[in-house]
Amino acid sequence: MNAAGHILVAPPAPPRSWRNFDFKWLIIGACVALVAYLALMPLGFLLWQSFFTPQTAAKAARFTFNNYITAYSTLETLTLFFNSVTFATGTSIFAFLIGTALAWMNERTNTPLKSLFFALSIIPLIIPGILFTVAWILLASPKIGIVNLVLQSWFHTDYVFFNIYSMWGMIWVDGLHYSSMAFLVMTAAFRSMDPSLEESAMMSGASVPQIAWHITLKLTWPAIFATLLILFVRSIESFEVPALLGLPVGIHVFTSSIYQAIHHYPSEIGLASAYAVTLLLITTVGIYFQSKLSSQGSKYSTVTGKGFRPRAMDLGKWRYVTASIFVVYFALIVILPFLVLLWSSLQKFYAVPSMQALANLTFDAYQFILTYPTLISAVGNSALLAVGCATMVMLVTSVICWIVVKTKLPGRWLLDNLASLPMVFPGLVLGLAVMIFYLNVDVGVYGTMWILFIAYVTRFMPYGLRYNTTSMLQIHKELEESAEMSGASWGTTFRRIILPLLKPGLLAGWIYIVIVSIRELSTSILLYSPGTEVVSILIWELWENGQYVELSALGVMFIIALFMLVMLAQLVGRKFGVKES
Repeated sequence: MNAAGHILVAPPAPPRSWRNFDFKWLIIGACVALVAYLALMPLGFLLWQSFFTPQTAAKAARFTFNNYITAYSTLETLTLFFNSVTFATGTSIFAFLIGTALAWMNERTNTPLKSLFFALSIIPLIIPGILFTVAWILLASPKIGIVNLVLQSWFHTDYVFFNIYSMWGMIWVDGLHYSSMAFLVMTAAFRSMDPSLEESAMMSGASVPQIAWHITLKLTWPAIFATLLILFVRSIESFEVPALLGLPVGIHVFTSSIYQAIHHYPSEIGLASAYAVTLLLITTVGIYFQSKLSSQGSKYSTVTGKGFRPRAMDLGKWRYVTASIFVVYFALIVILPFLVLLWSSLQKFYAVPSMQALANLTFDAYQFILTYPTLISAVGNSALLAVGCATMVMLVTSVICWIVVKTKLPGRWLLDNLASLPMVFPGLVLGLAVMIFYLNVDVGVYGTMWILFIAYVTRFMPYGLRYNTTSMLQIHKELEESAEMSGASWGTTFRRIILPLLKPGLLAGWIYIVIVSIRELSTSILLYSPGTEVVSILIWELWENGQYVELSALGVMFIIALFMLVMLAQLVGRKFGVKES
C-alpha cells in the first residue's frame, strides 16, 4: 500500500521454466546448428546434383547415372586421374625434399645467417599462388621466358631449356610454392626432437650424412609422413597452376576439369559434381591417414628437457655451400618472381629486359590499376570478407572448442568431426558445392557477397578450430569452477575468463585467416558475380584478358600490401603474447 492508500500489486513472476532457462544453451545450440549447416548442406547437395543431367531453358534436369559412367568408365578420366596423382605426388615429394633439407640445415648445422633466413621464411607464404605462377610464366615460358632467352643468348641456340607449360613445369612451380610450408613444418619437428641421440652418434665418430640418414630422419618419420600427406592434399586441390600451365597445353587434372565443366555450355554441373566427388574421396583418404598418424605419433617420441638446445653440427667449409643454397632458394622463390613482376609492371607492353626496354619504363600500368573501375570495390570486398570471416570463425570455433574440450556432453566428438569436415573439401569443390546448394535453395544469397562469406567461413572453420583447441587445452577447469562458485553466469565466465585466456590463439588464428582469405581464389572463382569481385578475382580477370603488365602492377601492390599486413600482424602479435613457433 502506498501513501495514498492504494494497494500496489507486484507484476506476475515469469514462468519457472523461463527463469531456469540458461542462455548458454541458446548460444551453444546456435553454434552447433551453424556448424552442422555449413558442413553438411553443401556436401549433401553436391552428391545430389551429381545424379542429374544439366538443366537448360528447353529441357529440365532428370535423374541419371551417366555422370558417374562418364567420370569413371572413359579413358579420358583414367588420364585425368593419372595426371592428378602424378602432379600431386611429384609436387609433394619435390616440396618435401627442398623444405626438409633447408629445415635440417637451419636447425642442425652451423650454416651462416640461418636465423635471418628463418625470419624471411614467412615471405613466400605471402605471395598468392596465381601471382607466383604468372611470375614463373614470365621467367620460364618457351617464347618469352627471361631465363630461356638469356641462356639462348649465351649459348647461341634456339633450344628451349625450360618449358613451364609441362607436367614438370607444373611440379616445379607448385613444389617451389609449397616448399616453404614443408620447411616450417619440418623445422617444428626438428626443434621438438631430442637431439641427444644425434650428439651421441657424433661423439662416436659418425659422419654428418650418416647421422642425418640413420637417426634424424628415422626419429622424425611421423612428421615426414604427415608433411607428405599435407603437401599431397594441398597439391591435388591446387587450381591456379593446373589452370594457367596445364590447360593451355591440354594437361588436365581434376580441378581444371571441374572448372571447364562448369563453364561449358550447357553447364555440366552434374559431371563437375561427379569429378568433385572423386577428388573429395582422394582428399578424405589423405586427411584420414594424416589424423591416424597424428594419433600414433607418441610411438616415436623422445624425452627431452624444455630448455635443452642441441649443439650445431660443424660443417666446416661446407657451411658456405649450405649458406649459398639458402640464398639461391630465396632468389628462386621470392626475389626473381617479385623482380619479374616489378619489371613487367613498368612496361607499356610486356618486353624482356634489354637496354631498349629500359628506356621505355613507365608507370602507366599503375595509373591504369589505380583508376580501374572495380579496384576500390574489390579491395573493399576482400577486406570485408577477410575481417568478417576471421572474426566469425574464431568466435564460433571458440564455443565449439569449449564444448569439445571442457564438457562431457555426449556426441561432442561428432561436433569436432563436423567442424573439421570442410578440411577435406578442396577450395574449388567447396565453391561448387555452395553454388549448387544456393542455386537450388533460393534464399536471396546467390549473386551477393553473402555467398562468398558463407563459403569462406566454411572453408576456414577447421583452421580456427585448431588454433582455438591448442589454446583451450591450456586453460584449467578450476578457473571456470571458481567463477561459477562466485555466482558468475556462463556468459560472464566465457566473456571475462575464457576469451581473454584464449587471446593468443584467437589472435594468431584471426591473423592467419585474414591473410589466407585475402589470397583466396579457388573458392571464389565459381561464386563471384559483377559487384562482388575480390582482388584475387581481379588478377584472374586481368590474366584472362591478356593484360599482363596491368596484372603485374596490381600483383606488386598486392604483395607489398600483404607484406605490410604480415609485419603489422607480427608487431600486434608480440604485443599480445602471440609467439612464433
